[in-house]
Amino acid sequence: MTHARRPGHPVLTTTRDELVAALTPAPARRAVIMTMGALHPGHLALVEHARRLADQVVVTIFVNPLQFGPAEDLDRYPRDLQGDLTLLAAAGVDVVFAPTVEVVYPDGDPTVTVSAGIFGEVLEGAARPGHLDGVLTVVLKLLHLVRPDVALFGQKDAQQLMAVRRMVRDLDVPVRIDAVPTVRDSDGLALSSRNAFLSPEDRVRACGLSAALFAGAARAGSGADAVRAATAAALRSAGLEVEYLALVDPVTVAEVGDRYSGEAVLALAARVGSTRLIDNVPLTLR
Repeated sequence: MTHARRPGHPVLTTTRDELVAALTPAPARRAVIMTMGALHPGHLALVEHARRLADQVVVTIFVNPLQFGPAEDLDRYPRDLQGDLTLLAAAGVDVVFAPTVEVVYPDGDPTVTVSAGIFGEVLEGAARPGHLDGVLTVVLKLLHLVRPDVALFGQKDAQQLMAVRRMVRDLDVPVRIDAVPTVRDSDGLALSSRNAFLSPEDRVRACGLSAALFAGAARAGSGADAVRAATAAALRSAGLEVEYLALVDPVTVAEVGDRYSGEAVLALAARVGSTRLIDNVPLTLR
C-alpha cells in the first residue's frame, strides 16, 4: 500500500474533541507517531514509513512530564511547534495532536499508571527510575485517544520499543507496533533532539558512541563476549564517560550469555559534556 503525499497543512488539534473530529472514520487505516517535538529527519523517516502503511497519519507532539526525573531537563527540552508543523506539512502528515499537560492529565498526575516491570529496572530504567513507567503511561493514553491500526517507533530508543511491544502484548492493546531503523547523520551520530545541546567539540566526541557500536557489531559472528569486548575497547579509546554497555535479548531485555545465538541489541548510554546520549544497534549473534 503506497499513498501519495497530501498537499497542504495538517489539521492541528489541541483538545480531545478536536482530535476526535479530525480522525477519519473506520475502515480507513490509521498510523500514529508519538513525539516530544523538536523534530528532525529521524522523525520524518517514521512519517515516510507511515505514509506507505496508512490512509491517515497522525503525529502527536507532547513533552510528557511523567517521564522526566526531578533532576532532568524537562524545562530545557527544546520546543518549536511552528517549526515542527512546517516539517510535518512537507512530509504529508494529516493530523497533529499537540495537547497541553492539562489536556493529557486533566486531574493532575494520574493515580493509576502503567508499570514497566523488569524493563523499568535495568539500563535506562535503572539510570532513570520511573522513566519507562511514564513513557508507557502516556503511550497507552495516546493509543486510546488516537485509536491507530499501527504505531511507529524508532529503533534508536530500543528499550522503549521493547517495553511498548511487551505492554501491547501483555495488555491486549489492538495495535501493531512497527520499528523503523535509526537515522544517522553522515558522521554516524544517531539523530536526537538532544544533539542540539552538544558543543562542536562534544559533537566530534559523541561520534565515538556509534563507532564503538559498529566495532562491536562487526564481531557478532564471534559471540557475545567478543562483541562486548570490542565495544568496550572502542569506548575506552574514545575517552567517553559510559553509564552502561549491554548486549540484551530484545524480548526479555536480559543480558545474553556468550553461547547465545539469535537476535540481540547492543546498547549504551554515555555522557558527552553535560549531555546524556543513548544509542544501540540490533545484531544477530551466531
